[in-house]
Amino acid sequence: MVQYLVRRLLWAVVLFLAVTIVTYVIFFLVPANPARLAAGQAATPERVALVEERLGLNDPIYEQYWGFLKRLVFDGSLGESFVDRSSVNDEIFRAAPITASLVFGAMILVLVISVPIGILSALRPRSVLDRVAMTYVLLGISLPSFWVALVLSYIFGFKLGWTPIAGYCEVVSVPQAANCGGFGDWAYHMVLPWLALAIVQAGIYVRFVRAEVMDTMTQDYVRTARAKGAPERKVMKDHILRNALLPVITILGMDIGLLLGGAIFIETVFGLNGLGGTAIRSIGQFDLPVLQGVVIFGAVAIILFTLIVDLVYAWVDPRIRLT
Repeated sequence: MVQYLVRRLLWAVVLFLAVTIVTYVIFFLVPANPARLAAGQAATPERVALVEERLGLNDPIYEQYWGFLKRLVFDGSLGESFVDRSSVNDEIFRAAPITASLVFGAMILVLVISVPIGILSALRPRSVLDRVAMTYVLLGISLPSFWVALVLSYIFGFKLGWTPIAGYCEVVSVPQAANCGGFGDWAYHMVLPWLALAIVQAGIYVRFVRAEVMDTMTQDYVRTARAKGAPERKVMKDHILRNALLPVITILGMDIGLLLGGAIFIETVFGLNGLGGTAIRSIGQFDLPVLQGVVIFGAVAIILFTLIVDLVYAWVDPRIRLT
């Protein structure tokens, strides 16, 4: 287990370095002058030259990257915004809880929807339930998440008035926001974004769970357990479901990136000022440090979550350590 952990940690470090290098190179490929953006469009050439010197933009790109990497690793600093000189770290830490609320809430909802439907569909192939489930899978694969978000917002928010159309409430009550705060208000404002992001993704998981359960039911160890007279409930619990749902853990870790990507559109529809909204706003303002910070933070979050999932999978199934 220790060797497996070391290998995964080393691979995570390599991925982190690759992400920072690619992100920093793209930073220099953007057709905009960072010093001009930082100094302001009305700044004189002398002022722009001073800003270039202060930001170290006259140094070779490898020296600039090394300085950026040292600040990131040792100081944990992502730099300052070109627009208002605010800390990029503050921008990220303000927006990250909103995106995390959306992504992890939707992930839980994906499992709640997909696992029971996938199991029941596998146990009754070609039944009415199975046909309905496969229709849902087809719709889930085909429909874009932002379209689902718009439809849900129009029906349940605008027409029926059951849920808020936009906005976000802190999960902990804030004295300055007496009308919005606490777990109830937080969940009330997040239910439509969760559904919009989860409905599409759950369709993919229904098909995956169904296929895994049907494949596991044909394995020799399942037939052996039944031949020995084991109760069907025990066979289903200890042999079929336990082994069929193990790959779901791995797929869940890989799909965190897809959920983060989908969260950008969901945040835009529902007016959530999370990482997606921060990235879109920074693109419009050419605020490159903020955009760079969002990309790196998201990539590091995906790397860490994937690492955790790999370790959990290795703990649950020791055979994975041998690969």
